[in-house]
Amino acid sequence: MAENTIEKGVIPAADSSVAIRRRRWREMKDKMARFFVTGGGLMVIVAIVLIFFYLLYVVLPLFGGADIRAKKQYEMAAEDVVHVMLDEYNEVGLSLDHDAQLRFFNAQTGDVIATPELPLPTDAGVSSFAAGSLSEGVFAYGFDDGRALMFNESYRISYPEGTTRLITPEIEYPLGQDLVVVDAQGQSLTQLATQFDDDMATFVALTVDNRLVLTRVEKKVNFLDDTQVELTVSHRDLPVSNVKNITSFRMDKDQRDLFVAYNNGDISFLNIQRLNAINLIQTVSAVPEGVDITSMELLAGGISLLVGRSDGQIDQWFPVRDESNNYTLQLIRSFDKQTAPIRRILPEQSRKGFMTLDDNGEVGVYHTTAHRTLMVEDLFENGEAHMALSPRKNGLLVVGNGGNTQFFEVDNKHPEISWHSLWEKVWYENRSGPEYIWQSTSADNNFEPKLSLSPLTFGTIKAAFYAMLVAVPLAIMGAIFTAYFMSPKMRGIVKPTIEIMEALPTVILGFLAGLWLAPLVEGNLPGVFAIFIMTPIMIILVAWLWSRLPQSIRTRIPDGWEAAVLIPVVVLVGFVSMQMSVPLEGLLFDGDMPAWLESVGIGYDQRNSLVVGMVMGFAVIPTIFSITEDAIFSVPKQLTIGSLALGATQWQTLVKVVLLTASPGIFSAVMIGLGRAVGETMIVLMATGNTPIMDFNIFEGFRALSANIAVEMPESEVNSSHYRVLFLAALVLFMATFIFNTIAELVRQRLRNKYSSL
Repeated sequence: MAENTIEKGVIPAADSSVAIRRRRWREMKDKMARFFVTGGGLMVIVAIVLIFFYLLYVVLPLFGGADIRAKKQYEMAAEDVVHVMLDEYNEVGLSLDHDAQLRFFNAQTGDVIATPELPLPTDAGVSSFAAGSLSEGVFAYGFDDGRALMFNESYRISYPEGTTRLITPEIEYPLGQDLVVVDAQGQSLTQLATQFDDDMATFVALTVDNRLVLTRVEKKVNFLDDTQVELTVSHRDLPVSNVKNITSFRMDKDQRDLFVAYNNGDISFLNIQRLNAINLIQTVSAVPEGVDITSMELLAGGISLLVGRSDGQIDQWFPVRDESNNYTLQLIRSFDKQTAPIRRILPEQSRKGFMTLDDNGEVGVYHTTAHRTLMVEDLFENGEAHMALSPRKNGLLVVGNGGNTQFFEVDNKHPEISWHSLWEKVWYENRSGPEYIWQSTSADNNFEPKLSLSPLTFGTIKAAFYAMLVAVPLAIMGAIFTAYFMSPKMRGIVKPTIEIMEALPTVILGFLAGLWLAPLVEGNLPGVFAIFIMTPIMIILVAWLWSRLPQSIRTRIPDGWEAAVLIPVVVLVGFVSMQMSVPLEGLLFDGDMPAWLESVGIGYDQRNSLVVGMVMGFAVIPTIFSITEDAIFSVPKQLTIGSLALGATQWQTLVKVVLLTASPGIFSAVMIGLGRAVGETMIVLMATGNTPIMDFNIFEGFRALSANIAVEMPESEVNSSHYRVLFLAALVLFMATFIFNTIAELVRQRLRNKYSSL
């Protein structure tokens, strides 16, 4: 009975239940696979989105403005204040008045901490005051007998209770407590400027009888006894005219340059570095007719001069070396967001930013390098106030003439970043013109950070260009021959061999490129170019000769193995070219091709774009080759056979059918290879000089975005402008890769739709 049931095709109940269970198990595995694959894809998308938003989260604070918030307000017994200072912890303030009375006070409450007494003369009155550079904290009072007293503030920090910080303010005298004779004729000093650095001080004073005098004091300390100090004082009248029309003057912190402003809007620029060679370099008209100079201060570092005008504009000037190797004062940039006369200019202590106060009580916050106006806000009734910014730039102390004092919190963390400073040419101090420069750090506290991403982006493009120039022709042509012409057995050897090249660590490739290939290329440069030139010529020549050989000889090589004939040819061409390198170099390039290139104006660096292009092209070839070869090999055979059956030749079939059908895959291969080249780090880090220059010269190096991140991220301060700009560089790479991939996918889909009907 069972046999009859089986013969009729009826499955027994037991077998039917097993089939059902197997089918259900397959369905379950299919659902699980679909779930995990879909979930994995979604997690990849989520991870990419999270990376993007994290980069954006770190970068966005760079482009925020400044904020000033009032925190404390109190009255202080301070009359005729001429200058105000604030310590770095925003705890202790210092006010100096016209009568040489000093007060250290609590910046948060106004309580007096100390009132040090200066060793003032009893036979002379105070006639002028001067403040030196903020970094030195030096001040001087001038007297009506032609003498001056120099002193500076200092803060001694202790922790008497273990955890509570105690700041003890003190007054020190770098030249001793004796007064310095500034004017040998004993005339009253109506205006004064002073600076002190190391063991030298300089005073510049305007006397009541209209003379501009300079006094330099050189301090020598006996190294056997630190208490024995010898001062050498030198005097000199300065070679300026119209002294009676002088309104103000400023001296740089290095005591080399002096800027003198006149009531007609002119500024004289003098070199005072050597007393026996003081000269007037230039006099410029700093403001247009009808506009006055209302304030003038030196920016941090003492190179740039900030000029406040009666129309509310602030101009930045600094000396620029001309073609004759002479310095001339030039207007670099202007800020025009305020309209009332500028009464106070307050430079930051260690950045190229500054604050201003105008007659309407508006406070402006600016940064010169970024050419950025961060804030202009109406905070006071008028401009009759003195301001002090803490060294950390996070506190602002304002003292009015009536003793009304206010303390503000300042939030201005990244003023040096703007679109201009990141992507456009910037005219930096001590440079002859606007440039693209990346130089993020220096040993000088007054250093002007140069954070242009343009040379880094250019370096990334340059590296990718030369790498693709090497990789794309070799990879695509090799893939075409392997997939379409090569025998299956030989293809089974060649394809895995090339694909396994991708497993080579890029750090090893970069190491070999920098330490082995770069010196080899430099020593055999003519031979390297001979290889590039002779290899394709010899391949074409050998192929032509092969086609002219008798049929009996050609049939000895099986179909699809013809490429093996070219292997010894390529090796021989490489060997002969390298052997001929030295004779060629002696014959054509005077025995030294790199030096010959330098002589004709083409710079040569040992670790250059040629080396990077060769090695990075070698690294990218497996990616492009593998995807291209798969795309060509996957073209349906019936298309090829049909084309050949209709009378087309193999080359016609390849060009008109196979390549068109495989074009989406080929394009994807090129774009994936480009993404690999753009994001490559170790090769460009180790095989280039890491010089951030913008030059397409194949013999010069560069610095790429990825290499710059790898080099500088470990040493950057967390949350600093430098740190966030490195994250911005990563965001630029991320966006570039995203855009490339998006365009590649759109083009690939169009190609697929266009040629899918073949």
